[in-house]
Amino acid sequence: MLDLTFEPPKPKVIAGAKHDWELVIGMEVHAQVASNAKLFSGASTQFGAEPNSNVSFVDAAMPGMLPVINEFCVEQAVRTGLGLKAQINLKSAFDRKNYFYPDLPQGYQISQLYHPIVGEGEIIVDMEPGIARKVRIERIHMEQDAGKSIHDMDPHMSFVDLNRTGVCLMEIVSRPDIRGPEEAAAYVLKLRQILRYLGTCDGNMQNGNLRADVNVSVCRPGAYEKYMETQDFSHLGTRCEIKNMNSMRFIQMAIDYEARRQIAIVEGGGEIVQETRLYDPDKNETRSMRSKEEAHDYRYFPDPDLLPLEIEQDWVDGIAESLPELPDEKKSRFVNNFGLSEYDANVLTAEHENAAFFEAAAEGRDGKLVANWVINELFGRLKKEGHDITESPVSPAQLGGIVDLISSDAISGKIAKDLFEIVYTEGGDPAKIVEERGMKQVTDTGAIETAVDQIIADNPAQVEKAQSNPKLAGWFVGQVMKATGGKANPKAVNEIVQQKLGL
Repeated sequence: MLDLTFEPPKPKVIAGAKHDWELVIGMEVHAQVASNAKLFSGASTQFGAEPNSNVSFVDAAMPGMLPVINEFCVEQAVRTGLGLKAQINLKSAFDRKNYFYPDLPQGYQISQLYHPIVGEGEIIVDMEPGIARKVRIERIHMEQDAGKSIHDMDPHMSFVDLNRTGVCLMEIVSRPDIRGPEEAAAYVLKLRQILRYLGTCDGNMQNGNLRADVNVSVCRPGAYEKYMETQDFSHLGTRCEIKNMNSMRFIQMAIDYEARRQIAIVEGGGEIVQETRLYDPDKNETRSMRSKEEAHDYRYFPDPDLLPLEIEQDWVDGIAESLPELPDEKKSRFVNNFGLSEYDANVLTAEHENAAFFEAAAEGRDGKLVANWVINELFGRLKKEGHDITESPVSPAQLGGIVDLISSDAISGKIAKDLFEIVYTEGGDPAKIVEERGMKQVTDTGAIETAVDQIIADNPAQVEKAQSNPKLAGWFVGQVMKATGGKANPKAVNEIVQQKLGL
């Protein structure tokens, strides 16, 4: 396992006009379940379909249409809970959350307020090499997504697209353990990584499949510690919720703006109104959306069309046995088995596909050398061209073949880069390319000695300089490499040059 130091949250301190203030942040992340069908109907969840083409009678709230729960969505929620080391509740229930909006045909949302399917868990957030923090998860519940109101197609009309209506969401609710904008972004990034490894959500924030509601409040130094002792939220100040954040960068910017807005109000003698706000990235500001309704305003009550959900422990155990190796465990194994630095292991495990590529390329090889080529050469080239590892023209076997040629001294590092370029742009077997194009490294010391002798004989003045200043011997190494077309073994060249010059 990695040798991690768990630190208590470090608050970001903001200096107001009169006092110092600290941030307190809690997050409600809505993750769309990776399922082909909706939570209570068989309608498709395909993204980008024609408006109102993925709508069943249940989704449209036609009279007499009853919801039927999708077992796969339940399995995905349980799988997520297990991945977050959370308590799985064998009994849960659905409630109706009543409110009226054009994109909510039923006039209520089916959710889980009182009896969620997943209880308390935790996420380990990596802050810097060797330093991590734990963010407590309060609960995960399933709920229906609403539709989408469209206001920009006609200046005189609004439109409603119900394709998203009824899509299963997991709402992952954290405790107010996050203390700064950077930590908030790191938390969402780690949660997204885990969900993608589990296969329970694709984490596509651009499509709205992962979005966060961010609760922000400010308090005086020491107040958070009092909250942790008493669990009394009154110590934390009045919070405001920033809705539907779908960018790590915007999450940080919105938190910073909202904290400073609240500080200015309080120091000016005003009071923070608990409300829901939206973030405008163009103006870099939050603005009021609506006052924050309390739970009783939604008139929650058990959904009469759905029986309480009961699952068996054996079923949960079966899901647990099928869990993949998760990011933290994989990173630890890469460090221990391949001798990688924690930084390199972090880069390679950031995405499941990246880790799989590295592991396939590193099998039976020098893990550090393979990691260097994957991260610096392959990832660097792919990023430059706007591609990810799934679009790589170089396979793990081809990259491994290049590393084999380096390890066996068949080619030098310089030749390897030329070879990589050929494989990347043209494809082919690295070993065959080296053989057919005469790219093999010259390891014959006799041939190298001949080249060194010739360079020394042609440059007597340079010999005198090198003998009085050994650092200049590198000039001879460069000349020999140039004379051999870069094919001479650099180590052998350096040793022979040193010997011939008497250094």
